[in-house]
Amino acid sequence: MIGSVRGELIAREPTEVLIEVHGIGYRVVIGPDVSAAIGEVGTTVFLHVHHHLREDAQTLYGFLALDDRLMFETLLSAHGVGPSLGLAIMSVHGPDGLRRVVTDEDVAALCLVPGVGKKTAQRLLVELSSKVGEPIGDGIPGSAGAGTATGRADVRDGLSALGYSDDEVAHALRAVPDEGDTATQIRNALNVLAF
Repeated sequence: MIGSVRGELIAREPTEVLIEVHGIGYRVVIGPDVSAAIGEVGTTVFLHVHHHLREDAQTLYGFLALDDRLMFETLLSAHGVGPSLGLAIMSVHGPDGLRRVVTDEDVAALCLVPGVGKKTAQRLLVELSSKVGEPIGDGIPGSAGAGTATGRADVRDGLSALGYSDDEVAHALRAVPDEGDTATQIRNALNVLAF
């Protein structure tokens, strides 16, 4: 199994990169966060990789952080979640965001992911509740704790009430840290959405 790739970035597309390692080019599927942060063609890059094996294909999925890869693999262990849906969930909710969603049992937040309806979101929350924990040390997940509600649902509802689309709300929630009261978080989210 391939666990990571370090080499020269030969080509970059929105959903895939080509990384040359000692004369061999590896095609790696990436999410939008990786695409935005990976760097320019010609630079040396490093990605944590999930090597996905099927009967008809072998695909590499690349992540900037080990915690991202581990969360992606946790998602793949859930019934009905394939790599495409796993990447879509990771694009809307990073590992910390997903932990918050699971801890808060926030069905509406999962429904922000394209292709996830209410029933699927409810099933995923049940399945992931025992698998998703806080990162320990190098992003190695520990056991899931009971957690407390963070008010993120109130922030999301407030932004929706102000007329922002689901995509805009998801973008703002990713950009705003889960600190302060609801009013402070909404204010910070509005600052993000103003640009």
